[in-house]
Amino acid sequence: QVQLVESGGGLVQAGGSLRLSCTSSARPFSLYEMGWFRQASGKEREFVAGISRSGLSTDYADSVKGRFTISRDNAKNTVYLQMNSLKSEDTAVYYCASGTFGGNSYSSSRQYTKWGQGTQVTVSS
Repeated sequence: QVQLVESGGGLVQAGGSLRLSCTSSARPFSLYEMGWFRQASGKEREFVAGISRSGLSTDYADSVKGRFTISRDNAKNTVYLQMNSLKSEDTAVYYCASGTFGGNSYSSSRQYTKWGQGTQVTVSS
C-alpha cells in the first residue's frame, strides 16, 4: 500500500516562502506522476502543480505560475513544492498525490490514485 506523507506546512506572513515535501513509500518512486492540490475552507479541492516521472515536465495552475515550483528527487522518493511570494489566498490544506496515468496533463484529480493526509498552510496578511 503506497503511502504519501506531507510536511513543511505552517504559518507564514504574506510575501514569505514555504517549502512543502511529500515522501512516498512507492518503489520505484520514478514510476509515478506526482501532483499537488489544495483545498481552502469551504471550497473544492483544486490543482496546484504536477510533475512527470522524470521531473522534466511540469504544469501549474495559473494562480501560482511564477511563484510556486514543483520538483522531485527520485533518489529520495520525495516531491517538493517551493512556494514564494505567498498570498492570503494561498491559505489551504495542501495535498500531494500520485498516479500512473502517463502523459503530460496533471490537473485532474481523478488521475491520481493515492493521496497524502494534507498539510496546512496559513498565510497571514
